[in-house]
Amino acid sequence: MTIKSRIRTVPHWPKQGIMFRDITTLLKDPVGLQICVEDFAERYKDTDIDVIVGIDSRGFILGGALAYLLKKGFVPVRKKGKLPAETEKEEYSLEYGTDIIEIHRDAISAGQKVLIIDDLIATGGTAIAAANLVKKLGGVVHELAFIIDLPDIGGRNKLEEAGYSVYAQTEFEGD
Repeated sequence: MTIKSRIRTVPHWPKQGIMFRDITTLLKDPVGLQICVEDFAERYKDTDIDVIVGIDSRGFILGGALAYLLKKGFVPVRKKGKLPAETEKEEYSLEYGTDIIEIHRDAISAGQKVLIIDDLIATGGTAIAAANLVKKLGGVVHELAFIIDLPDIGGRNKLEEAGYSVYAQTEFEGD
């Protein structure tokens, strides 16, 4: 079985017409989780990265496991108001409005090479916001990594047009 075959599709969630790609079925499967994390580890084991940034919240699961395997530090990018010390903020667009993510100001040092990881790329808005936070702190984004790419939504293209390298383990086309 592949990574893709371990991901559940939930029709019409969170609204009519949306086919939600649910990675909780992948995460609860010990073999699936191992395949997923080991694929990322294999890709980045010989890469010159200093720290892994995980995007709230599923990026924490993947990024924490990967940081442990690669013996790198882990930095969370959180939703607004969840980090206790001084933060940098970045606002980004959602389908209906905007949201804000934050990173601690002392989380990344100037020149550090950063891998950003999350579960899914749709519009690319959250990933670009996370990359902007890394750059505000002087970090260098090595790559953005995801389990799932939804190519019909165009987030990958948006990230690549912004000059970022993108890796996704699998794709789901269509709604």
